[in-house]
Amino acid sequence: MSYISVRDLSKSFTVRKKREKGHLLREKTQIQALQNISFDIEQGELVGYIGPNGAGKSTTVKILSGILTPDSGSAAVGGMIPWKERKKHVKRIGVVFGQRSQLWWDVPIIDSYSLLRDIYRIPESDYQKRLSELTDALDLGHLLRTPLRLLSLGQRMRAELCGSLLHSPELLFLDEPTIGLDAVSKLALRDFLKEENEKKGTTILLTTHDMEDIAALCQRVMVLGHGKKLFDGALPQLLSRYDTLRTVHVRYDGGINLPALPDTCLIEQDGDGHKITYAPEKLPTTQLLSLLQSAGNIRELTAQPQNIDHLIAAMYKEMDL
Repeated sequence: MSYISVRDLSKSFTVRKKREKGHLLREKTQIQALQNISFDIEQGELVGYIGPNGAGKSTTVKILSGILTPDSGSAAVGGMIPWKERKKHVKRIGVVFGQRSQLWWDVPIIDSYSLLRDIYRIPESDYQKRLSELTDALDLGHLLRTPLRLLSLGQRMRAELCGSLLHSPELLFLDEPTIGLDAVSKLALRDFLKEENEKKGTTILLTTHDMEDIAALCQRVMVLGHGKKLFDGALPQLLSRYDTLRTVHVRYDGGINLPALPDTCLIEQDGDGHKITYAPEKLPTTQLLSLLQSAGNIRELTAQPQNIDHLIAAMYKEMDL
């Protein structure tokens, strides 16, 4: 049996609309957050869970962490039903929500960690060993006596991760963990998550809008839209369907005689060079390079695939998300 097993999971919410003028009561409407979702995740997997806002990602995480009860369907994590065996279940999981905190705002983070030690009943020797391990890996040693409110966003996120991992959970839910972080902080966080997954065997379910996080961390990705699972497989497999364009930047020494290119190519001035966007399916890269070489003495040439965020946007558009 898989470590996480989800079958035909459904969840809806009743939402009250804004009261219209002349009406005493607000009209209610039913929102279907999840519709018969099914999937399996093996222990030690690092899976990306993506989709636009309102797709049902956070609802899934809340059900699997025991916060919400589904309307129908089943889910088991390590043989436990999260919402029925919540006390036992939460001892084995960690959760990090990018825009929410489990640490106390006005106290030094070491005090929050001490309280989490007591909540999870972590033996003192295990706690000290794990705390030292995590603070070294996340570069938090010099910040332990600092109140959470005085930390930068990147420092705060590292502190949250440390708090969620103190009890060495088997499963870690990450909801937008790099939101608002600078490039250096993102890279450091990704490296840490890779190591935690590979060395500790921690199962990780990552929900994010940052496709660079998904590309850097996840071998497998699930796409959710309108509460339904639309794709489950390898990221390259998903992107290959939409990765139809390439961009070439070329600069020449001296005069050039740029040949006529097919109408499918878009040519733009790029400083003292040219930017050419083309579809390899219609104009093979080798043929394009041959045409560009015949135009003059090339000083610099770079070829790039489409930005991964553009590919996902194209996918969402086609799927009507």
